[in-house]
Amino acid sequence: MRIFLAGATGVIGTRLLPLLIAAGHEVAGMTRSADKAERIRAAGAVPVVCDVYDADALVEGVREFAPDLVLHQLTDLPDDAALLPESGAANSRIRTEGTRNLVAAARAAGAKRFVAQSIAWEPTGGRGAAVGRHEAAVLDIGGVVVKYGQFYGPGTYYETQRPAHPRVHVDEAAAQTVPLLEAGSGVVIIAENA
Repeated sequence: MRIFLAGATGVIGTRLLPLLIAAGHEVAGMTRSADKAERIRAAGAVPVVCDVYDADALVEGVREFAPDLVLHQLTDLPDDAALLPESGAANSRIRTEGTRNLVAAARAAGAKRFVAQSIAWEPTGGRGAAVGRHEAAVLDIGGVVVKYGQFYGPGTYYETQRPAHPRVHVDEAAAQTVPLLEAGSGVVIIAENA
């Protein structure tokens, strides 16, 4: 399958990329940073340097790769957990405008499937509306919403401890995502049992 992975250099994207390649998929990995393109190439994927907010460039990049499936793993979260309270507007924007642009690009490219990340807990600070619009946009096109528990493990906010439930080790989250590429439309929760 040809897969366009948006968010290929993020916490879960870096884990998904080698799993998708190992499973025999042809993958294009999207990143905003030209500096990160070589990491994508080194993993065996085609790098696509693009900003999800540049709708025209996004359509062009997705069309050029011509994927069967778009895998949306984009977030706009800071590397430092202490800055999370200030990141709400940016992450809400990526869930609304970013998702809208990615859905439009997938449609324009003729992608038949769309799988997108979300969260398995109730958002705070007025962010619930953005999460709801994001999930509705994915389901409206027959896509799959993957609601992850809070990630823990290397490279996450919880490298040495486990967060409250719902939670999931980031490597396990990536491993459980790969089979969902064939799932029917709906919502899937990936989290440890409480």
